[in-house]
Amino acid sequence: MKTSKHLLVLLVCAWQLEAATSTYSSTATKTHTSNTMTTKVGIFAKQGCRSQCGNLKVPYPFGIISEGLNCSLNSTFHITCNTATNPPKAFIKLNDVDFEVFDISDRELRISNLGAETCYDQSPLLYTNYYTSLDLSNTSYTYSGKNVLTVVGCDDWANFYQAEDEDLPTGCTSICHNEKEVRKDECSGGGCCQVSVNALKYYYVDLGTYGNHTDNISSFNPCGYAFLGEKKRFNFLGLSDLKDIAALRNKIETTVPIVLDWVIDENKTCAQAAQHSNSFACRYAHSYCIDGGKSSGGYRCSCNQGYEGNPYLSPGCVDMDECADPDSNDCVKTCINIPGNYNCSCPRGYDGDGRKNGSGCVAKSSKFPLIKFILGMSFGCFFLIVGATSVYCIIKKRKHAQLREKFFKQNGGLLLNQQNPSTEDVSVDSIKLFADEELKKATNNYATDRILGQGGYGIVFKGILPDERVVAIKRSKIIDNSQIEQFINEMKILTQVNHRNVVKLLGCCLECEVPLLVYEFVSNGTLYDHVHGVDGGMSWLSWENRLRIAAESSGALAYLHSAASIPVIHRDVKLANILLDDHHVAKISDFGASRIVPLDRTQVTTLVQGTLGYLDPEYFHTGQLTDKSDVYSFGVVLAELLTGRKPISMERSPEERNLAIFFITSVNEKRLFLILEPRVVKEGTLEQLEIAAQLVKRCLGLDRKERPTMKEVSMEIESLRKFTKHPWTNQHANEETTSLIGHTQIQYSDLYKIQASSYNNI
Repeated sequence: MKTSKHLLVLLVCAWQLEAATSTYSSTATKTHTSNTMTTKVGIFAKQGCRSQCGNLKVPYPFGIISEGLNCSLNSTFHITCNTATNPPKAFIKLNDVDFEVFDISDRELRISNLGAETCYDQSPLLYTNYYTSLDLSNTSYTYSGKNVLTVVGCDDWANFYQAEDEDLPTGCTSICHNEKEVRKDECSGGGCCQVSVNALKYYYVDLGTYGNHTDNISSFNPCGYAFLGEKKRFNFLGLSDLKDIAALRNKIETTVPIVLDWVIDENKTCAQAAQHSNSFACRYAHSYCIDGGKSSGGYRCSCNQGYEGNPYLSPGCVDMDECADPDSNDCVKTCINIPGNYNCSCPRGYDGDGRKNGSGCVAKSSKFPLIKFILGMSFGCFFLIVGATSVYCIIKKRKHAQLREKFFKQNGGLLLNQQNPSTEDVSVDSIKLFADEELKKATNNYATDRILGQGGYGIVFKGILPDERVVAIKRSKIIDNSQIEQFINEMKILTQVNHRNVVKLLGCCLECEVPLLVYEFVSNGTLYDHVHGVDGGMSWLSWENRLRIAAESSGALAYLHSAASIPVIHRDVKLANILLDDHHVAKISDFGASRIVPLDRTQVTTLVQGTLGYLDPEYFHTGQLTDKSDVYSFGVVLAELLTGRKPISMERSPEERNLAIFFITSVNEKRLFLILEPRVVKEGTLEQLEIAAQLVKRCLGLDRKERPTMKEVSMEIESLRKFTKHPWTNQHANEETTSLIGHTQIQYSDLYKIQASSYNNI
């Protein structure tokens, strides 16, 4: 039966709403308007949108539909303003039915009513509807607990279903057998009854009669009427309501609204909605979120205490000036407005808290206020100390800033910006600048146990940045002008170089007494430590790995010479400047002595600088620096990798002290295999070793024109790596076994210790 009833509901609702809107009087409209928007939500609408329809204030998130404007939060809050009436009337569409809107507050909406009506003539025949319902499921609205079910009549009952499939309804019965039993101003069952209902999304009212309004009551009560509406708005007038059903209907539809609670997004709580900050409605200043509760779901926004405005629109809620309205504060004398609140005070000559409900303001006595004097002196001294401390801190901070600026200039910050302004050069803006305090914290104030190595110009510390990155921090020693130029030069070169086999510069610090460079941390020490550290080299330092390291190092130098945006000559190539990471990958370091070569030149004239034993003899005699100077130094590095001998050793015989000369002599006199390291002889093929030796000899040529380019060196080493091993070598030799070559016993081990000089020459 309920299903058939629901098929007629829209027609019934439309009929009743048309009757209601045609009979609304201006007096009734004013009654509802007087209660509109009494809360702090205000009357604020979206910019450019109308905020009022007739006597109704329409605040956002509600909005009056206007062409070309999006005035409401979404279609749920669309308000249609009918200007054909005087005054205009506002309507909202619920379940495809338009309801007049009487009142909008920060949590409630009051709309026109619908009722169920049963009327019988003397036949008796039913000629009006006997049920009413409205489904608010999947909307932002819920029927408020302020509504009650009311039945008016002397022969009527009504059942109230709170769910479509509910078997146990709520209801009440109104019975009276004659006019004397009708109780005016009461709804206790004699002509009128009421029953409370819970907050809900759906209701269905089924109205029935016991005796078809016949017998003794038909003369003064031909009809019964049931409706859901706000309890305090209905006043039962007794017989006058029972006799005239048209007047009763008009009174209910114009003065007794249905109260709806509204929320934002019925499917999300405050916590869930706040996760999406861009769509969260309560994101504006001085507002907070309120969950709608179990029955309604969703959430609403409200202004903080002491603030007013619309929490759904920017800039949010603003401070309420309680002092402007005497009824908003309880101050006796002086009111002082503060953000979100107010303070009361008494004028001079009075004591008290200045509040009506407190001690008020009482005239002071002639007695000397000793306690207040002591308190005043105490607070005065306290504020004096605080003020002096603040001034001291400000002065100290200013001096510290001036000192940082002085160090910045002293350490070459201006020089870095001024050099080569016409080229695409690096500048301070393109380099990460670290704060002095940040690097102090990273190195535990440059503790000695953080030292990785040190050389003639600086000390390298291990540092841990706040983001847990491990870095190497190079701190210069006492600074002079020449070292500043070296420092800036190294920073300029490394900033423009991007190669996997070149140590990466992460940034610098110029605001401390001595400049600092911050590099990536290369954890496995220098190649010098591994070649000369343990009896002929570490266990991992096989012939294959030596060739790989030589290929990686020569490739990086070839990149600097010919592939970088501006060619770079390293000028101090040596084993100590080749670092190894955890996987023994080579990385070229220490560019303090390097030089940039203009594209239109092949050489530059400089003061001779380098390391004895690696220095190009021709560069030493002429001062003319070319990329072939790096080739010579790399030839010495190759000779070290092949022989395991140091470039200069005063402990050897005079003819053997200089490795470069001794290597060339040994090759020329066919004594190469007597000077090679036994492990190299064991693992390398005869052809590989001869080709490698000839490459070293060419690199160490006294005439730079006869030396190969670094690119040719790199290509030749890569070719060497592709050679197969000689058949007589042990293809599966274990590097951890003991080898006997030339009656010399060598024990290889895979354990090694990083030396303190790992970063001697970063």
